[in-house]
Amino acid sequence: MATELVVINRWRDSELWWSFTQRPSAMFAVILLLVMVVSSVAAPWITPQNPYDLAALNLMNSELPPIWLEGGESPYVLGTDVQGRDLYSAILYGSRTSLTIGALSVLLALSVGLTLGLIAGYYGGWVDNMLMRLGDVLLSMPFILIAILISAMATQALPSSVRESLTSMILVVAIAVPSWVQYARTVRASAMVEKSKEYVQAARLIRVRPWRILLKHILPNTLTPIMVAATLNFGLAILSEATLSFLGVGMPSDQPSLGTLIRIGNQYLFSGLWWVVLFPSIQLCLIVLSVNMIGDWLRDALNPKLR
Repeated sequence: MATELVVINRWRDSELWWSFTQRPSAMFAVILLLVMVVSSVAAPWITPQNPYDLAALNLMNSELPPIWLEGGESPYVLGTDVQGRDLYSAILYGSRTSLTIGALSVLLALSVGLTLGLIAGYYGGWVDNMLMRLGDVLLSMPFILIAILISAMATQALPSSVRESLTSMILVVAIAVPSWVQYARTVRASAMVEKSKEYVQAARLIRVRPWRILLKHILPNTLTPIMVAATLNFGLAILSEATLSFLGVGMPSDQPSLGTLIRIGNQYLFSGLWWVVLFPSIQLCLIVLSVNMIGDWLRDALNPKLR
C-alpha cells in the first residue's frame, strides 16, 4: 500500500512538472516572480541607498528624473522622489514589504480557514451553522471596508510608542480576517464529502480520534483546491495591502511599501514627477500578474477534467 502511494505521488509530481514545462506562460511567471523576490530580499546589498534610513536622504538630490533623461544623475537609475529617496531602492524595499505582508496574511487566513472549515465540515450541526453564518456576515460586507475598520481600530487602540513598529502585523490581520471564509468554505465542502467515505467510516469504527482523522485522512484530500485558492489570493492580498497603503491606513511614509510609494507619487503626478508613481505601479502590476499566471496554471494542472 505504501509503495502504491509513493508511485502515485511520483506520477502526480511528474505530471505537474510536465504540465509546467508545456506552459511557457507559467515558466515566464515563475522566473519573473523569482527575480523580483530575490532582488527584494537582496535589496540591502544591491541598492545604493536605504530608503528607510532618513539620515541617508539628501534633499539636494530630490526630484531627479530617471538617469536616461536630462537632469538624471548616477546612481539614481530610476530617479528620486520629493524627499531625495532613490526610487530604485525604494521599489525593492517596498516590494519586500508588500510580498511579506501578502504572504503572511495568506498564511494566517489559510490556517484559520483550514481549521474552521475542517471542524465545520466534519462535525456539522450547530458548529457548522455558527461558523458559516459568521462567514456570511463577513462576506456581506465589502472586503476593503472590513480591512480599513480593523486597521483603524487596531491603530487607535495601540499606544503611539509601538504603533509604527506593529503596522505591518496590523495589516496582516486586517487582510486575513475577511479572507479566511473562502478557504473555510472550500475545505468544508471537501470535508463533508470525505467524511462519508468508507475509509473515514472505518477509522471511526476502530475509534481513531477525530483530530487524527481530520489531519491524516481528510486534510490531504482538500489541499488541491486550497493550493490554487491560496496562490490566487496571494496576488489579491498584495493588492489589498497596496490599496490600504494608498488610502493612508497602511504602511507609513518612512517605511514605504509599493502602495505607499504610489500614494506619494500620485500627489505629485501633475507636477511632472511621473516616474515616482509609474515605476512602483509597474512593479506592483508585474508581481500580481506573475502570481495570477501561476495560479491559473495550477488550477488547470491540478484539475483532472482539464487534462
